[in-house]
Amino acid sequence: MASKMTAKELLGSLIGFDTVSAFSNKALIDFVEGYLAGFDISCNIAPNEEGTKADLIATIGPMVEGGIVLSGHTDVVPVEGQDWHSDPFEMIEKDGRLFGRGACDMKGFIAVALSLVPEFVARDLKIPIHLVFSYDEEVGCLGAPALIARMCKDIPMPRAAIIGEPTSMKLVNAHKGSALYETTVTGRPGHSSQTHMGVNAISYAAACIQHLSEIAEELKVSGTIDERFEPPHSTISPGTIEGGTALNIIAEECKFIWDCRSISEDDSAFALKRLEEYCAETLIPKMREIAPEADIQTMTRVNVPPLVASDDNPAEALVRQLTGQNQASVVSFGAEAGLFQEAGVPSVICGPGSIDQAHRPDEYVDLSQLKECEEFLIKLADWAAT
Repeated sequence: MASKMTAKELLGSLIGFDTVSAFSNKALIDFVEGYLAGFDISCNIAPNEEGTKADLIATIGPMVEGGIVLSGHTDVVPVEGQDWHSDPFEMIEKDGRLFGRGACDMKGFIAVALSLVPEFVARDLKIPIHLVFSYDEEVGCLGAPALIARMCKDIPMPRAAIIGEPTSMKLVNAHKGSALYETTVTGRPGHSSQTHMGVNAISYAAACIQHLSEIAEELKVSGTIDERFEPPHSTISPGTIEGGTALNIIAEECKFIWDCRSISEDDSAFALKRLEEYCAETLIPKMREIAPEADIQTMTRVNVPPLVASDDNPAEALVRQLTGQNQASVVSFGAEAGLFQEAGVPSVICGPGSIDQAHRPDEYVDLSQLKECEEFLIKLADWAAT
C-alpha cells in the first residue's frame, strides 16, 4: 500500500511537471499511474496519435452503471512573457496560498481528488468514482472527445460528471461554447495601380468581418438569451488577420481567425451559415466577375459545445444535495463539461480556486479552497458508500 499524500504535497508534485499544452504530459500521467498503483488501482491510459501525450481513466469501486466522474485537464497555459515572482513550476506557499502554474487551473482539483484515494478505497463504495484526466484542454478541448468516447465504451455509463474547473467551489450548471473558425479569402494579384484587374483578398476579408459584426448584432436580438451570463447573449470576435505581400501588390490571399462564444450551439451554427450564405450569394459572384479562381472558404478549427442548463440534471441535483447550495451560476469560459453532456453524461462544474487567478502570473489557489473541495469530495464518497 502506498503512503498517503496530502493535497498540498500532491499539488507540489503536479505543478513540478511542465505540462504546458505545447509539451508532453506523459511524465505527469506516469506519476499518477504509479501513485494509484500503490492503492491497487489500475489505469486505462491512451496516447494521442503522435504518442507524445496521454489521458487516464481510473475507477475506484465496483464497475457498475451510475458512477460519478471526477474530471480534470492536466495541461496548463504558457508562462512566457509573464512577470512571475517565483519559478512557475515550483510550488511555493505564502499567506495561506499555494503558487504555481496550474495551481487553480486545474491541478488543485486533481491533487485533492488524488489525495482522497485512500479514503475512497477504505469505503465500501456501492457507486464507483471514476478519475478522468485529459490533455490539450487549454488549446480547444482537443483531447477530450477521444477520451470521453473511450470512457463511454470502456466503463458502464456514469450517472454524472463533475468537472473541477476553478469556480470557488460554487455550483456551475452552464458555460458558453467556443467555436473557432479560419476564413481564407483567395483573390487575384496584380499591380496596385491596376486595381480593376485584380481581386484584393484583404478588401473582401474586411467585408466578411463587417458582416460578422452584423451577425453579432442579430445574435443580440434573435439568438439565445440567458441573463445569468455577462454578456447575456452569444458573441462573435475576430482574433487575428494576415494577408498581402507588399504595398504595391494587390493582395492575393487573406486569412482571419474568428470565434463564436455561444450560449446555444445553434448560435455558432447560425453565425457560420449566415457568413457562408453572404459569401456565396454576394461576395464570391462579384469576385469571380474578374477572377474565376477567386474563393472564400471557412474551416472549423475548434468546436467546443456549451454546457446547457436543464431542469433534470442529476449532476446538479447531487452537488446541491451534498453542498446545500440552492443556486447555480454560469461561466463564460469554455470547458469540457459541454462535451460530457453531449456524450450523454449529465455534467456540472465545481472546483477550487478562482478563474480570476487562472492564466495569470503568480497563479495561486487558497488552502481554504482545497480544504473546501476535500470536504465536498468526502461527502461524495460517503454518499457513494451508502
